[in-house]
Amino acid sequence: MNAMNGSAGNGGASMKPSASPIIWGMPVVLFWGYVAVALYMTGDGIEVAFLSKYVTGIGFSARQAGLLFTVYGATAAVASWLSGVLAEVYGPRRIMAIGTLWWVACHVAFLSGGVMRHDFVLMLVFYGLRGFAYPLFFYAFFFWIVQRTPDHRLASAIGWVWSMFTIGYGIIASFLPSFTIPAIGFLPTLWMSLAWVVCGGLLAFFAIRDDAPAAIDRNKGRSLRHQLTEISRGLTLIAHNRDIALALLIRIICNLSLFGFPVVMPLFYTSAEGGFTMPQWLRIYGIFFVVQPFTNVMWGIVGDRIGWLRQMRWVGFVGCGIATLAFYYLPRAAPGNMAVAIVAALLFALTITSFVPMGAIFPMLAPEHKGAAVSVQNLGGGLANFAGPALATMLVSGYGTQGVVIAFAALYFLGAVLTGFIRLVQPRGAHAVDVASSAKAQAVREGMETTLASHTPAR
Repeated sequence: MNAMNGSAGNGGASMKPSASPIIWGMPVVLFWGYVAVALYMTGDGIEVAFLSKYVTGIGFSARQAGLLFTVYGATAAVASWLSGVLAEVYGPRRIMAIGTLWWVACHVAFLSGGVMRHDFVLMLVFYGLRGFAYPLFFYAFFFWIVQRTPDHRLASAIGWVWSMFTIGYGIIASFLPSFTIPAIGFLPTLWMSLAWVVCGGLLAFFAIRDDAPAAIDRNKGRSLRHQLTEISRGLTLIAHNRDIALALLIRIICNLSLFGFPVVMPLFYTSAEGGFTMPQWLRIYGIFFVVQPFTNVMWGIVGDRIGWLRQMRWVGFVGCGIATLAFYYLPRAAPGNMAVAIVAALLFALTITSFVPMGAIFPMLAPEHKGAAVSVQNLGGGLANFAGPALATMLVSGYGTQGVVIAFAALYFLGAVLTGFIRLVQPRGAHAVDVASSAKAQAVREGMETTLASHTPAR
């Protein structure tokens, strides 16, 4: 593409704008956008580790609490599917602003109309609608990064945005409620998340001193309808490419516990059987995220040397199956023992981040359709966001937390078996992060960017 600047209001052609200077792998002109992502995702993630406990505490069942997460996962997957396209059509700054306003409106309605009135129907409606918001903000900024970063530095630029995501959604959002809940209570903590999201949204809208990439010229065949048609073509790979279909299945399995555990683990850990207080559980959950920036890098390096599929088979699926069981059975054997629980959390983090090469194997399985392959990979991430809570919700009523954990572990072991049927020739000298980043960039530019495993460490 030619490097040229454009204005979203002039209907210019969709060409890659001039790249920004890069410092430590980050586009300088987008620095405040990275900070905004950390702030916004802190607000979005504050309730994740305690919402199920709070909902059951005000009189609803564990199944109803799980249903909230399930609906949220479904709407977030749909929004993530469309967000890259919308950012290209209308411009990322505008889509990020819409994502902020949408989040604020739905969160206020969720708390005032649903939670405070104990009206589960309204809770379900507005929490589900809120799921559309964060992907609009996050993935529109992802598109902005792609447009402002030279191809040979893209892996570093993307690594920074995922670090900001983890810092906000995983670390701050997990540890902060462990201090605010004892001090001000559950409901004020939920209201507090508004301030984080608003600050992130305002920072992104006013502090980024950069003209957002131009909206596409709809008169040149790049209309929204055309973009959606291109996205749908990615799905045909599932039917025509056996290896892509199997990879999609293991992509869904790899993050089931990541999205399913927030439904059941707060209830177990804070029960008499688990023996922990809510602040203790939140700190355990926060430690799970603290180590991920380091283990993501480590497994990227190791996987490039020992083989992507081999690492995911033995450390990822077999390891996660064991870690999933340990995350439940170790605290059950030693109730209230923080050291034991932290060991279980660290084992869980160590194994689940070994799926880092997942983003690279899809474009390698369909090198002639890399953008479409990434769309399938990202679809799998969105389906995991839906399937994890859905499976936990279905099983918890009849089989309890133990049944959920055993089911997740069994699926992980099944995933290990399925990797043996995927025919992948790993290119020599290719690094998983670089392959995934360049393929995702191509997907964005072709209008096929979909769910990027928002809330997941498997990238």
